[in-house]
Amino acid sequence: MSSHSAAPAPSDRGPVAALLTRSAILRLLLGWVSVGALTLAAPLLAGRPSSAVLALVLAAIVAVIVVAAGGVVRQAEALARRLGDPYGTLVLTLSIVVIEVVLIAAVMLGPGDHATIARDSVMAVSMIIMNLVLGLCLLVGGLRHGSPAVHRVGTSAYLVMLVALAALAFALPATLGEGGRYAPVQAFVIAGLTVALYAVFLWRQMGAQAAEFQEVTVPAVGTPGGRATRPDDGTAPLSLRRIIAVHRGELLARSGLLIATVLPIVLLSHHMADLLDDASDRLGAPVALGGVLIALIVFTPESITAVRAALAGELQRVVNLCHGALVSTLALTIPTVLVIGLLTGTPVVLAASTTNLLLLAATLAVAAISAAAPRVTAIHGAVHLLLFGVYALLLFR
Repeated sequence: MSSHSAAPAPSDRGPVAALLTRSAILRLLLGWVSVGALTLAAPLLAGRPSSAVLALVLAAIVAVIVVAAGGVVRQAEALARRLGDPYGTLVLTLSIVVIEVVLIAAVMLGPGDHATIARDSVMAVSMIIMNLVLGLCLLVGGLRHGSPAVHRVGTSAYLVMLVALAALAFALPATLGEGGRYAPVQAFVIAGLTVALYAVFLWRQMGAQAAEFQEVTVPAVGTPGGRATRPDDGTAPLSLRRIIAVHRGELLARSGLLIATVLPIVLLSHHMADLLDDASDRLGAPVALGGVLIALIVFTPESITAVRAALAGELQRVVNLCHGALVSTLALTIPTVLVIGLLTGTPVVLAASTTNLLLLAATLAVAAISAAAPRVTAIHGAVHLLLFGVYALLLFR
């Protein structure tokens, strides 16, 4: 008998009752009550409220979306643990991408000219994830645990994906397309090739190369080096069909709870887009600031998880979270936005400025050099934080 059998699974105690914790109920209530309140207040907000009221309502919407997004990520992580790889990772990745795409589409299809919102959002994600979050994780991890190691082969796989996908997203539209955007045929082909590459990456990551994305263990005496190993609890992994058969109740309940938690985000995003456009006009805020806001909303829960992993000394998990988040954003969000643009006739400008391209190239170069080292240190983290500081400065130039 497995050691895990002593603790009853949520399905053993009734899946719905077990999953409706106080936290889950509060997130649901907060989300749906906010949707109802904004629906009732829509006529008042349409009458151009004062700047103070506008800022207060916008801040409240953002806070609710962040809380709801945290609930979505929590349910997605639970499903990921239950389903196992690669299916669980797909659930978690798709949940985050859905939230990001919903927010980008709401702004892109809303009032005003937001042809660059996808570019601004994904560029902000790149800088926040790869410089702010990764830099902070390397800094605190290095200060607390010395010089931890990562699996260089797996990290290299992430980085080659990032270099190729970033070039397709931000550099090629300036040379292949017109006005910084792909032509319709080009957008269709690029979207298809990008998704196909990501499918190959997932197939290898969750299959033959799975060990290259696991924590590096300290080598034993007489062994050639550290290896990533799976913990052995004496039980063989169950097939997907068997997992669904055994835990059907829990899987259905968690899926329903995930959907019920993500729906308020979809509904609130429309209100957020309208108010964000109004607030930007009044404040004269940089156009890219909307993209930064979306990036912060989407990746705050995952960023907290990454910092906790760094404090625990799980640096490979930090790499998987940060690099994996950006790979999924470039490989899934960009193609989805391109398809939305094709279907709705909305222009999608992706070409980045020379300054941002240079900053992104420096970011990926620093990440590659750090990954090539036998161990990473707090200095590597400090350099990433420096690059984020420069990006933040450039937002207001």
